[in-house]
Amino acid sequence: MKIGVVCPYSLGTPGGVQNHVRDLAEALLDRDHEVSVLAPIDHELAPPYVVSAGHAVGVPYNGSVARVTFGPRTAARVRTWLADGDFDVVHVHEPTTPSAALLALGAGEGPFVATFHTWQVRSRAMSAAAGLLRPWLEKIDARIAVSENARSMMVQHIGGEAVVIPNGLYVDRFAGRIRPEWRGADGTISFLGRMDEPRKGLGVLLAAVPSLVTERRDLKVLVAGTGQADEARRSLPAFCRENVVFLGAVDDEARADMLAGSDVFVAPHLGGESFGIVLLEAMAAGAPVLASDLAAFRQVLDGGRLGELFEPGDPAALASACRRLLASPDDRAKLREAGSSAVRRYDWSALIDEILAVYELVARR
Repeated sequence: MKIGVVCPYSLGTPGGVQNHVRDLAEALLDRDHEVSVLAPIDHELAPPYVVSAGHAVGVPYNGSVARVTFGPRTAARVRTWLADGDFDVVHVHEPTTPSAALLALGAGEGPFVATFHTWQVRSRAMSAAAGLLRPWLEKIDARIAVSENARSMMVQHIGGEAVVIPNGLYVDRFAGRIRPEWRGADGTISFLGRMDEPRKGLGVLLAAVPSLVTERRDLKVLVAGTGQADEARRSLPAFCRENVVFLGAVDDEARADMLAGSDVFVAPHLGGESFGIVLLEAMAAGAPVLASDLAAFRQVLDGGRLGELFEPGDPAALASACRRLLASPDDRAKLREAGSSAVRRYDWSALIDEILAVYELVARR
């Protein structure tokens, strides 16, 4: 099958949608399908199956900054890509975002599959845009949502129905090694997320650090992600600054190693999450998870069976839960075992069959 995939966001910027598109393309190639991915790129180091939709620009979106490309030049590239590809199926991601994905819907004849990733309690922008975009959105032959939250948002603002197929990962790639320099004698906590994006909750974790270090002087807190660390470091009292190690952007190997060596992985996000792929990555690496009690995280963690939950935005609650887990090797071992078993359901070897079933259905139509 010849499959075209459109990613709305720059592949040079870390993000859940971008990672999903890359992994999906790889899983399809492993099944001997022909795949071409159209996406904005900010550099030339893109995989050979990627075609540039143009240079990306930053646009505020859902509490973050989305790097997308749009306009006449992008539209021309989209039309050329569709004509040259002669695809059996075109799979667009986040089709309501002003991007190459939306332009593909406008320019192509399909069949189209669309995946919806985003969740918000209510989006005035999406409600306002739904009517304008309806002629294009009606060209979608099958809809996928990565979670029940994303599905409910799509139904609320756009209408129609969607099958839920979650985000995936290659579980075995997270079998990291323990790096002694990243281990603390009194335990190791880790965080993964963009430091300059407040909704990722790094500030909540850093506010909990002083009380934790007061009791555990040799606790180590690893912070991985893009953004400037200087301001975050200055927010800490002097006595615990050395306990927090800012790793910056990490590659896949370092990310797996950090998670594998963690006694607790903390996801202190404040909202705006439709899924929680970062929780699955931690579970795949064997890290016990402590996460904000958000609807998306609660679903991934099976209501708390696969990880501990705490009140979002509450440093004291985070510190209390973290303290309890660090003091209980048995509880951590139970979470590791439960998480390692449950995460297999999200491996791409299982999910790709569900996505291919959707492709085959629309291709027959």
